Amino acid sequence: MNRDLVRGLTAAWGLPEFRDGLRHLIDLDEIAVLLATLSVSDSGHDREVERGLLDLLRSALDRAEIREAVLLLLERDEVRRPLVAATAEPFADRPALVAAVTAAAEDPAVRREVRAVLDNARVRALIWAAIDNQVADNRLGLVRRAALLFVRHPSVRRLTWALHRHGVLRALRHEPH
Repeated sequence: MNRDLVRGLTAAWGLPEFRDGLRHLIDLDEIAVLLATLSVSDSGHDREVERGLLDLLRSALDRAEIREAVLLLLERDEVRRPLVAATAEPFADRPALVAAVTAAAEDPAVRREVRAVLDNARVRALIWAAIDNQVADNRLGLVRRAALLFVRHPSVRRLTWALHRHGVLRALRHEPH
């Protein structure tokens, strides 16, 4: 397991606010079903597992306590930095992307905009609709939802601009060599 990930999760676990938020998230029956599905090596279950994980995340982000616990991960240096390093590891062949994401994660303005986006229930609903369209391979619906997000919600525009300033969008467009 990635040492940075372990260090970040250990630091997060040491924060009472994080643990309090997580206790609202854990539904042992739902986790048991997901684990049982994952234990079957049939690739036909991949969509089902993906859907289950997305539904779990969706219900988690709709609860203020859990959203605060997740956002806490972004605010604390001792948690954020190892988690960003662990997340960046698979993209070692894309140093521009790693540098851009790391710079964006360190920017308090980006973190404020992430909070503003996640705190808005209508924005979360549009984000989930866009994710649903992507999972269903509905590109037109995905583009429409993304455009609605950008046009209707200033927090999304500000977050997009902040990510652009750090080069995240440009780095995402470029394929690895």
